[in-house]
Amino acid sequence: MLSVAISLDGYIDDTIPERLYLSNDSDFDGVDALRAECDAILIGAETVRRDNPRLWLRSENRRAERVAVGKPANLLKVTVTRSGDISPDAKMFHHHIEAGKPLVYTTIEGAEKIGDRLDTVAQVTAIADQDFWGALLDDLGRRGVERLIVEGGTHIHTAFLQAGLADELRYAVAPLLIGQSDAPRFVTPADFPGGSRRRLEFVDATVLDDVVVLRYRPKHTSAVPSGS
Repeated sequence: MLSVAISLDGYIDDTIPERLYLSNDSDFDGVDALRAECDAILIGAETVRRDNPRLWLRSENRRAERVAVGKPANLLKVTVTRSGDISPDAKMFHHHIEAGKPLVYTTIEGAEKIGDRLDTVAQVTAIADQDFWGALLDDLGRRGVERLIVEGGTHIHTAFLQAGLADELRYAVAPLLIGQSDAPRFVTPADFPGGSRRRLEFVDATVLDDVVVLRYRPKHTSAVPSGS
């Protein structure tokens, strides 16, 4: 499951140092509910560096419900860094790690750069396979992860969509205009499956105050309109 909040003009952040909150309280709660249904949460190292999130469930009730059915109160945390540029002081390594040490996936070169810096706070796995993302998901599956939520950023979402690995896309549109050409967008240009004429299957739309949440199934195709 890919989950993203974007502005009306397609950006996921601006260039101002203070964190931009695109969502509203209702949408934050909806994402929290979605997280609670998953086994692991994945973000890229750029998101770790920029936002430094804790990646936890906000709702105490949802954490208690997970514990009641034998699950950890919070999800297993996962990040990806090809370069190895990630700090052991990141909040995701030190807050709400009931599911075990967070996982860091990287390249052979990235693992060499990381060295032993993360040994006490994370499990580092180097992937040499050409199919980096498929190998990553296979490894998560072997660890018991059946449902994964991916929350960005740009390069991560692009990679999952380009590789055809996303089962569902939750796309929250916020009533903001960023208008900064150097701000990060949802995805970068890529060769997506089916090209520019392929229409993803629409699931539903939900209005949450001033935010509209759209859901699509990227592995499925909707009917092509007949035109006029």
